This record gives sequence, structure tokens and C-alpha cells, in this order.
Amino acid sequence: MKRFIDIVIHIKYYNAMKTFHFFPWKSRIFPILFILLSMYKPLTAQTTRNSHHEIAAKASSKNDWENEKIFAINKEEGHVTFIPFANTEEMRKDESYTMPWKRNNSSYYQLLNGQWKFNWAKEPSERPVNFYKMNYNDSEWAEIPVPSTWESLGYGTPIYTNVTYPFLNNPPFIQPQDGYTIVNEPNPVGSYRKEFILPVEWKEREVFIHFDGCYSGLYVFVNGKKVGYSQGASNDAEFNITKYVKPGRNILACEVYRWTDGSYLEDQDMFRLSGIHRDVYLIGVPKMHVRDVILKSDVSDDLKTATIQVKTELTNKGNTVNNSKIRVSLINNNKICIDKFEMNAGKVKSGESIYLDGKLSVQSPNLWSAEIPNLYNIDIELIDEYGVVKEALTQRYGIRKIELRNKKIYINNQLVIFKGVNRHDTHPRLGKAIPAEIYMKDLLLMKQNNINTVRTSHYPNDVKFYAMMDYYGMYVMDEADLECHGNRELPKIESWAAAFIDRNVRMVQRDRNHPCVIFWSMGNECGKGDNFYKVYEAIRTMDDRLIHYQGYNESADMDSSMYPSMEVMIKMDTTNSEKPYFLCEYAHAMGNAIGNLKEYWDYIEYKSNRMIGGCIWDWVDQGMNKPGEADNRYYYGGSFGDNPNKEDFCLNGIITSDRAITAKLLQVKKIYQYIKFELEEELLKVKNEYAFYNLKDFSLIYDIYKNGRRIKSAKTELPFTPAGHSADIRIPFKQLMIDTNSEYYINVYVILNETTSWGKAGHTIAEEQFIIQTPTTAAHASKSSGTITLAADKNWLRITADNFETVFNTDEARMILLRYHNSDIIYGHEGLTYNGYRYISNNKRDWKPTAFEVKDFSYQLAEDHSYVKVITKMEATIDNITVPYCVNYTIYANGTIDVDATFTTNDHFNLPRLALQMSLCQRLEQVEWYGRGPIENYWDRKDAAFLGIYSKTVSEMGENYGRPQSMGNRCDTRWLEMKDKAGSGIRFSGDVPFEFSALHYTDKDLFFARYGHDLGNFRRAETILNINAIQNGLGNASCGPGPLPQYLIQKNKEYNLKFRMEPIR
Repeated sequence: MKRFIDIVIHIKYYNAMKTFHFFPWKSRIFPILFILLSMYKPLTAQTTRNSHHEIAAKASSKNDWENEKIFAINKEEGHVTFIPFANTEEMRKDESYTMPWKRNNSSYYQLLNGQWKFNWAKEPSERPVNFYKMNYNDSEWAEIPVPSTWESLGYGTPIYTNVTYPFLNNPPFIQPQDGYTIVNEPNPVGSYRKEFILPVEWKEREVFIHFDGCYSGLYVFVNGKKVGYSQGASNDAEFNITKYVKPGRNILACEVYRWTDGSYLEDQDMFRLSGIHRDVYLIGVPKMHVRDVILKSDVSDDLKTATIQVKTELTNKGNTVNNSKIRVSLINNNKICIDKFEMNAGKVKSGESIYLDGKLSVQSPNLWSAEIPNLYNIDIELIDEYGVVKEALTQRYGIRKIELRNKKIYINNQLVIFKGVNRHDTHPRLGKAIPAEIYMKDLLLMKQNNINTVRTSHYPNDVKFYAMMDYYGMYVMDEADLECHGNRELPKIESWAAAFIDRNVRMVQRDRNHPCVIFWSMGNECGKGDNFYKVYEAIRTMDDRLIHYQGYNESADMDSSMYPSMEVMIKMDTTNSEKPYFLCEYAHAMGNAIGNLKEYWDYIEYKSNRMIGGCIWDWVDQGMNKPGEADNRYYYGGSFGDNPNKEDFCLNGIITSDRAITAKLLQVKKIYQYIKFELEEELLKVKNEYAFYNLKDFSLIYDIYKNGRRIKSAKTELPFTPAGHSADIRIPFKQLMIDTNSEYYINVYVILNETTSWGKAGHTIAEEQFIIQTPTTAAHASKSSGTITLAADKNWLRITADNFETVFNTDEARMILLRYHNSDIIYGHEGLTYNGYRYISNNKRDWKPTAFEVKDFSYQLAEDHSYVKVITKMEATIDNITVPYCVNYTIYANGTIDVDATFTTNDHFNLPRLALQMSLCQRLEQVEWYGRGPIENYWDRKDAAFLGIYSKTVSEMGENYGRPQSMGNRCDTRWLEMKDKAGSGIRFSGDVPFEFSALHYTDKDLFFARYGHDLGNFRRAETILNINAIQNGLGNASCGPGPLPQYLIQKNKEYNLKFRMEPIR
């Protein structure tokens, strides 16, 4: 019997005479079918947009792929994911029984992945029309791996665009747009051929072919016959090919269109890539077989008992009446059956499908959560009238209770806050064809860094990822493959409603048995319209989980917003809405970003009225390799000659394209941590803010430091402390604080006691630092034992003493030479000068030179010639913004130099920083500092960077950004040493901590470098040292709010910077 989507299409468009039967158990699809049938009306002509000149817009087409009402031909109705086995023994011994993402060895399953014959044509008229025929000669064709995206392999052009469609905006038609890539590649078509051998024993079976994902339109042919058509690039598609196959050699042919009317609904912020990008496989099952299994658990209020409703669909494709029964068993992790039931199917007629409803019960269930992801196996055996198991399948299932209470989400009676990220399917070499090991790497990194939620932005992910998230523990907002960002009228157009519904319904049909799925999301950034009310009703007839859609909160169960400022977020949170409030996108992580995170979460966790969390945009940079180039070269929009493009707006990840850990990720880990600390006197309060973990599973390490040097370390196991409670740990440190002029601090770490599925024993899950004493006296003025000699001319001043020399250019009011023991410190006459520039992705992309005007240069030698004071007054002007500043030097005969600088801002000031910059000779490559580190850190992103003494080379002080930008800052620095390999050089120190960066690049270099791999072309031998009086926080203004007011340089204010420079021998 055809599934309901196919019934609609056949009835409305193909007038195919098809006999089908309805039964009472089919009531679940009647509301959906009614909605679909009511929607088919002619499409209203759309307005042509974004044209450089007038283009004749299509008004009609005979192509299936230019008809929004045709998205499935002969495609099976969706169902949950399972691989059937021949019998129970075969199933239970397979590795996939407990880890469903693993490849299985079922005799009912044949994977078709691998090398396929492939032809690429730039437009449909050039495709090989008869390629699907059995005798077609494909010997001259290339081969391509399946799964893959063909642009990643050099066929056609990858296009990165965000909102703007890569074709003329005239739905549902695909037409060139003037100036776009599509002019030269009107609509590429990939033709695939694959030979497969059907086992003889499959001759009497029902054979299905399953595609887990294909961009964007897919025609399927088997042995020269057309089977069907599918759209919905990230939904799975299944076809019954029983009547087309034969034992032995068979030819599968697939014709894939890059652009279809469905592409109007796949307008996500990503590289547009094409092809069969997920697994393809065959299933061969008995004529009487299980077609679907729907699971739903009900947990008692006290969590002591649970029942699982099991609804099993059986279908008889044979020619005779079948008498069968099913046996359903609940298996725990010890492989012990704790409950089961059997049900007779009765007489199932040929072509008939029935549902069997039963229940499983369990006492004291081991409940599932992202923290403790307990799973059971629910085994379904299909048994024939002779008692022989003909088919066996299993579902890995977690029992959990989800409730909405007082506008918050409770899982298993515990309040849960969703600390999440948005995640795209992306890989620099593989495009959207993501292998299991990359999904695993992503998931483990998330777990290890305190992330508990993934929003599958903006489409269902590969089924393997959900199985992993069930197993390892992760909450999921499962989002439909639906975004028409470039045309927000489509949700209002009735003829598009069926496609909107189909993409959502198929997502729910596939994923509803996954315990990790907590929310359904109807799509992303489509605008408002009645189609979303219809989508909501379609989902609600199938499942009772909360439904999300940010673009139209009225049509959803929860309120949601993107990138609100703190002010807007608080205002939204404090409305009288009874819905929970979620930030589906916030903290836009493009480039050097993730400022303000602490303030957001201080509010969400401790002050909010109805906030349940949020998902950072986003997880991983979407940089791409070019075919034939090295793996470490990452490109973005426009790099491929693609147009339209959004340049580097795809580089938003908190990890890099190659999935390396970044300072941004570590900041997220720190802010998201579930264990918090308070220190009062010598008592450390360890607060367990997990929902389920007990602190007894962890140990505490504390280290006590004096002036950056560890003087004591200890480890203790944490006591029994349930979620929501605290433990007190005594840390005796007062007896160690014997020096009032030293700084003391304590670092505390909570680590795993034992190795878990996602982290090794000793892995740090929470940490904090407490400064317990600061020095009581400031550093004294330098005691100079020698005498200074001055020499002056009209444009220079030379100051010398034993083993020391410095020279000022009086015209520039600038130190141009500094030499200790005959070794130069300053490179290229570039001594301290004002730097107000900083380029990060948050900033407007422009470069303005700095003009300097000297207002005063003077000096005064002490009577005893032990020191000299040099006074400089300057004005720096950048783009009509003038900053008056003074740099005063007190230079001692022993080479010590005290620098005292002031900067004054006015009403018009809007520069990102006030700093002094100098160039250091190339031999000074070794960096050691006492300040925050080791990772880069900024005023509003420094929580994960603890105070300490750290060492790196200058070459290691940067950060790996896909598009180079200002980087490498370190805050709260007490002292800094720039040294050569022998240990000599210069030391900078201050009574008040300062910020610095030390790189082989100026900000201008970083501005003009286009790619990370281009930095070698800009690398300087010298070191560019910046010491900041102040700089703005980072914020997230590439898409969202900038730094909070407390992290901004204020107008009409004077800022001071003091530090000392002295030689190191």
C-alpha cells in the first residue's frame, strides 16, 4: 500500500488508478492527509527580485523539480530507523545492537556505499538522458565516492551564501540570476551508476533501497526502470524496488539535480553543496515484515515505575493471507529480559497493514538523561505461524519523563538548563558527507567541554549522530530541513504547505524514538505564515514533545529569539508569557568573539523568570579545502569564484574547521560548567548544579601559588553530594601566607574519578581561581648606581650609561633605539607609539592610517645624573578621531625605564583600544609572563584563562582564525619577559596589571591577510608588542550585540598606563 504522501501525489497529479485501504489504526495520518489534500492549489506567481537588470521570469514548468507540489513520487512513508535481522541470535551478537551507528552484518542488509560511476553536467540539457538503461556504456565515466558532495571533489562550484538565493528568486522555478555562478552552471546534474549483486536468497523478499540524504532532487532507476523521485535533502528517502530487481547483477542509476523548488526551502547559512551525501543501502525483508515501531514511555510521578507503549506496524506484501505474531522484549544493559509480551497479528491480507499495540512495564527504571544516559533494548521479533523467527529488530531506547513546570523544563523531576550549540554538517575536505568518526569527535568534544545540547541547525542530521547522542548523552533540538530566508512569503502561500509539512513529518517519523530528542523545531528563519500552524498540527498529531520555531513564536510551544542584547533578553524574559524562553541562537562566535558570555549565563541560571538556556552560533567553522590543495588551507565564500557569497560569515565556530580546540571553546567550557565554587576563609563550598550527577563521582584538586609559583598541591575525593546540594572542603592556606608583599592564589579543579564513555579519568570538568592576597606595597623606584650622559642634536637625543643606550627622535617624540649590553631591543627604530587599531570580525572592515602630530618634546636630567626624564605630548588622528596622549619616560643609569602614559578620549571617540606599540628584535622570540593564560584572553572573555606564569614563543602566541584578525591578547599581566634563547632581553612590569600581545604581525598585516594559510606571507621577523592601557571587550557584534557597556572605553575620560622596562641578563 502506498504511503499517504504518494497517495496525494498520485491522486492530484498523475491520475494513477490505485486501490488502497484504510483501517482504524490509520487514524494517526487522517489529520495530516486532510491537511495535505486541502492545500493543493495553483501557485501564485512570485515577484522577481534582486535582478541587476530585467530577466524574464518563468511562469510555468513541466519539470518535477520546478513544482512545489511534487516532492515525492513512489516514495515510502517515513518510519523510525532500524536495520532488520534474520533472527534474534544474529541481531544480538552484532556490534550495532548496542551501538547502532556501527556498521552491522545483518543478512537482510546490503550497504551500497563506495565507488560509483559518475558524470557531471552543468545543466539538464547536457545530461546523459539514457544513462539509466542497462546497456548504457559508462566506461568513460569517472568514479566518485558515495557518500560525498561533488563540489568537494572538483565538480562545479561550492557556493557560500546566507540569505540570498544562488538563483533568481522566482519560486518554484530555477533560473539564472545576472552575475551569479548559476549563469555558467545553470543547474548541474550528477548522474550516478552502481552495479550491485542481489543475493539469491533475497528472491522471495521485499526489497527496499534507502537513501539517508541527497542534495537536492533525486530520481532513482533500477535495471532501466524509473522507480521514483525525492526532495528533502536531509530527510531520508526509501523506495520499494522489489519488482525492479532480480537475483544477481543489477544496475542502480540515480539522477541528482543541484537545484530544485526544494532549494527554496534549503536556504540555510552554509556552503551549497550537492550529491548523495549520506549512506545508501538495501534492505531485504520477508513479505510479511515490520514496517514501523513507535515507542512512548510513561513514568510515574515518583519515578518508581514506567510503562512503554509499543505500537508496531506490520505489512503483508505477499500474495496470501499471513498468520504471524510479534514478541516484544525489554532488555537491560546486562542483556537480561525484564519484561515482554506477545501479540497475534491474526489474518493479515495481502497488501494490508495493521498496527499492534502493547505495553512493557519496568519497576525502578534506569532513567535516561544527558548526564546519565541509561538505555534499554526493545527487541521486536516477527514469528510465523510455525513459531520460526522470520525477522528481528531492536530499538535502543531511553526512558525519561519530560515536563513543563512553571515555565521551565524538568526531566525526571529535575530542572534542566540547556547549554547548547548550533551545529552544521560540515567538513573541510568532505563537505556535507560526514563520516561517523567526525560525528563522534564532535560529540566527545562537546561532552568534554560541558555542552549538553545540540540544535541540528538547520536540518535533521545523519541518524548515526542521534544514536551516538542517545548513547553518550546529549539533549537535541531536532530541526526540520526548512529555511526560506530569502523569500519569507512562502509560509503564507498555501501551495507550499504540503512541502513544509512533509519535511517536518518525515523528521518526526524518523527520530521520534530517540530519547535525546527533547524538542522539535519546525524550521529556521522562514518568516511567518499559516503554513506553520499546519505544520504544528501535523506534528502534534504524532508526538507530544515541545515544538519550537523562532520565526513565529505564536505558532510554537515556546518563545525563542536570536542574538538579543542583555537588555532585550531581560525584557523578553519578564513578559507575562507562560511559555519557556529559549535563545536558539546567541553569542555569534565569528572570529575573535564570545564576549559577554558570563553575564548572559549569570542571568539565565540565577535570575531569569522563564529562560531554559540557549545555543551558541555555532559549533565549527565551515571553512573548505580546495581539491588538490593541502588540508590545512581553509577557504570561505568568494574563494571559489562563487557568487553570490557572504565571504567569511561561515567562519562562526567555537572550534576551527579542522576541529581544533580554541580559546573560545575553553571559555564556553568554563561558563557552562555545572559545578560552582565559593571560598570563605578556608572553607571551599562546592556547589553541585548538575541535574543528576553526584559529586562522589569526582575528586577535587587544589593548588596554592605564591607569585605564580606553586607551593602546595592536594587532592581529595568529594563526598556524597546529590544534585542541587553542596559540599564543604577545608583548604588550610593561611599558614602559608607569610609574606605580605606577595600575591597568593588558589586554583581548584574537579576531575573525573574514573574513565567514562566520553572522558578519561582525570579529565577536568570544572575549575576556579581565587586570589587570596595581593601585595600590600607597590614596587619601589629604581636604585640607580651609575651616571647618565646626554648628547643632543636638533632631531635626536642620545642617553647613555654603562652597558645601556637609548636614542629618541625628537621630531617624532619617539624612542628609536634601546640597547642593553650591546644588544638591541628595538627593531627598525620602532619604539613606543600609539596604537588605537584592532581588527576583529566584529569591527567594520576598513583600514585608516594613523596621523601623528608632536605637541611637545622635552627632557630634564637629574642633578646627580642618575636619571633623566623625557616628556612627550602627541596627538594621534584616525579617521577624524583625535586622541591626545602623553608618554613620559624616567630613564635610570642602570637601564631601567619607567613609562607613564595618559590617553584622553573625547565626545567622538569610538576606537577599539588605547595602546602603546613597539617592535622588538627578532632574537627576542621567547615569551614568559605572569598574568592570565596560557590561552588568549580579553576583558570580557578571560574566565577560562587563569593567572599564572606561562612560557611560549612569539610564534605560539596567536590563535588560529580562518580569516586572520587581531589576536593573542593576554590580560591582567604582572610582568612580561621577552628573551632570547640565552635568557637575556627585556622585562616589563607594572604595579597595576596590564594587557599585552606579542606577535609577528601588525594589526594592519592581519587586516590585509585573507586566509589563515596566507599569514606566512605577512610574517615579520621582528616581534610587534602591544601594551594596552585599555581596549574594548569583544562582544559578538558580527551578528548581535557588541560588548556590554562595562567593557567599553568611555568617552571624555583620561586613561593611564604605567609600566617599567628593565634589562634581563
